[in-house]
Amino acid sequence: MIVEVNLGSRSYRIVIASGALQSVGERLRELRLGSRAALVSDAAIMRLYGKTVLGSLEAAGFHVTTIDVPVGESAKTFDVARHCWDRLLTAGLDRTSTVLALGGGAVGDVAGFAAATYMRGINFVQLPTTVLAQVDASIGGKTAIDHPLGKNMIGAFHQPRLVVVDPAVVRTLPEREFRSGLAEIVKHGIVLDADYFGELERELASLAARDLDVLERIIAGSCRLKASVIERDEREAELRHVLNYGHTIGHALEASTGYTLYAHGEAVSLGMVAESRLARRLGIASHETTARQQRVLEALGLPVRAPSIDVESVLSAMTRDKKAKDGQVPFVLAPRIGAFQIVYDAPPAEIRTAIVSLAS
Repeated sequence: MIVEVNLGSRSYRIVIASGALQSVGERLRELRLGSRAALVSDAAIMRLYGKTVLGSLEAAGFHVTTIDVPVGESAKTFDVARHCWDRLLTAGLDRTSTVLALGGGAVGDVAGFAAATYMRGINFVQLPTTVLAQVDASIGGKTAIDHPLGKNMIGAFHQPRLVVVDPAVVRTLPEREFRSGLAEIVKHGIVLDADYFGELERELASLAARDLDVLERIIAGSCRLKASVIERDEREAELRHVLNYGHTIGHALEASTGYTLYAHGEAVSLGMVAESRLARRLGIASHETTARQQRVLEALGLPVRAPSIDVESVLSAMTRDKKAKDGQVPFVLAPRIGAFQIVYDAPPAEIRTAIVSLAS
């Protein structure tokens, strides 16, 4: 399946197909870019898929430099970005050249940031290898590194020229990482498409079992939904806030625990549970809307309770939310499945109660 992301001169394709990593070189050549490229990845991912991607690129006539970065969030530092810039300069990449990110969201973030800032921006291609990256981080052009005072604080919008999604690769993910990525898929259904959410409810067992046909169809559907939001709000003016459902409380949970206790999708799952309860308490959503969300998350093995939650730390972390306006943090809430409502004036007492409810 091919999903078109229509952004005028910055338009690009998302290719979703099993075995698609073998076609990277051919697809890149079709874009008529320069012959020099840099493949950014970590050692573990290179061992799994590096040979396939390098072989494809070299067979298509590209001269490729490989750049190794650390695993996970530790890749998203200024020192790692500088390492990438050093390698790009040494290899002689110019404004016609391409940086390719092979890996999860962290690899995509730092490689994309390096591409966005090198020579004021060169071509960038995403080759996501986790569910989370395939349906979320690789689409939309958000690139970033972390700052000691906050995650993703230093970054740029830099749209890729191409995104190649190979659903078959997620079958090699550890169980926890695989399930973590499913949280973003559930999010898309809750706030964007009731029919898609209904499909998730029908395919829960097959999705959890990593049935390849179901994975390809569900991942493609999620890519389609995110692309439709990006097309209407490329730079996160307001509509794109819908993609932050579960993230206001979820990000605060991550920050308050030093990004060590929860995987990102686990924190988002807890965030969706809390924010669905906030919507119910505000009279925006029904009990059944909240219950359907929790049933799907539980069935996919995602957490819906946080017994040891430090409520004060979570509330404190929320005050540093990048989406805040005049000191007020917006909440994306779901009045019903397939719809959303942005609320800027949620009463602090109700927010606290929703967070506290995660401990019960």
